[in-house]
Amino acid sequence: MPKDTLPGLTACNYAMLRRATRKLGQFYDDVQAPSGLKATQQGLLYQIHIGNEPAMGAIAAALVMDLSALGHTLKPLIRDGYVETFADPDDRRIKRVRLTRQGRIKLDEAMKLWQLAQQRFEDVVGKEKAERLLALLDDISALDFVLPPAA
Repeated sequence: MPKDTLPGLTACNYAMLRRATRKLGQFYDDVQAPSGLKATQQGLLYQIHIGNEPAMGAIAAALVMDLSALGHTLKPLIRDGYVETFADPDDRRIKRVRLTRQGRIKLDEAMKLWQLAQQRFEDVVGKEKAERLLALLDDISALDFVLPPAA
């Protein structure tokens, strides 16, 4: 643990996870910078790509975020012409998203940088640790933290 860590920080799962997330976020953003995207935007473009014109609700659920946060994250991608939204042809209340041609080109560029970041992370952390971390984070994401009703 670095000397500059505040006392008590290491006892809190949430604080340590947020600390690690910020560190990794900075690293992935730095690697992704030549594409003009943030790492979160690259990840969102990828989810849209693999989702085959997914509904916004499905993306929000997959990324564990609310629809307003998703809309906020999508705005610059729509503005820059990488993504477009459209009404579901069978249920016009459902809004779907797809990559534009320009978005597919940008995603290809960003994925090359993402590969570099992934490889660098594995080089620093170790392949086995990286695999264990992914599995652990996936397990945590699947947990139900709903609190019991107050008495």
